[in-house]
Amino acid sequence: MLNYSSTYRNGPTVMHDTRPTVIVVDDDVSTREGLEALLDAAGMAVRSFGSASAFLSWAPPPGPACLILDVSLPDLNGLDIQERIAGERPEMPIIFITGYGDIPMTVRAMKAGAVEFLTKPLSEDVLLAAVERALEASRIAVEHKADLGGIQQCYASLSPRERQVLALVVSGLLNKQVGWELGISEITVKAHRGRVMEKMSAASFADLVKMSERLELEMPPPRTSVPN
Repeated sequence: MLNYSSTYRNGPTVMHDTRPTVIVVDDDVSTREGLEALLDAAGMAVRSFGSASAFLSWAPPPGPACLILDVSLPDLNGLDIQERIAGERPEMPIIFITGYGDIPMTVRAMKAGAVEFLTKPLSEDVLLAAVERALEASRIAVEHKADLGGIQQCYASLSPRERQVLALVVSGLLNKQVGWELGISEITVKAHRGRVMEKMSAASFADLVKMSERLELEMPPPRTSVPN
């Protein structure tokens, strides 16, 4: 059984719930209620919906979350939902459940990134194991997104000139080469480079290169031949 600490258990205020969230979308009431009880007992916050439209109109809370999604829903096919939310909610892995299934359907779901494709009746152990994997993947994705957001904020604080220096420096040019490209002195380049390191909170040059890779910066082409 999964164990997650939660401020929810220490008081009645749901808004302080820090447990990971599992969303269940299934039009069968008994399935939803059974999953709600199982997942709540495992220490997770659960939100369930009986239709695709109800789920799609709801904004999930921040933090790790996964989706248990029935393939056959009255208003929208589960596989179509998967395609629809792929770009909007990439940090929310999907576990498909179905009363029936075929190989093409399973292959399509898995190729699109589904964590698991399970048939009813569901095995509690198998489902909980799949949920655990999905929430761990979600946690990593959420942390990655937050980390990238911090890097983007640092980059936004750079001046246009500092951004030019950053792009040229991480492309492998020496300070004097950067100065040649920008028409400024090597001393000025060093000053800009120092401010870039400070504003980006980079501990080392290697750290700065990794940040630029995360930002997917486009490296400007050389203006002309650059001195060695």
